[in-house]
Amino acid sequence: MKISARNKLAGTVVGLEKGAVNATVQIDLGGAVIVTAMITNASVEELGLEVGKTAYAIVKASDVMVGVD
Repeated sequence: MKISARNKLAGTVVGLEKGAVNATVQIDLGGAVIVTAMITNASVEELGLEVGKTAYAIVKASDVMVGVD
């Protein structure tokens, strides 16, 4: 896999909930860290995503926002 994003986080799919158009995918990165992403149902099918399968959370962002109370 070659991509321009530098943040490729490998993990295991632990949750997959399909809606009418989109699906919520949860990827366990280890150390009690879970990343949640929303992708299309078509992408879930194309990628062959299933609970227990290895997948990557790929993050490409030009800005990171930080807040406090």
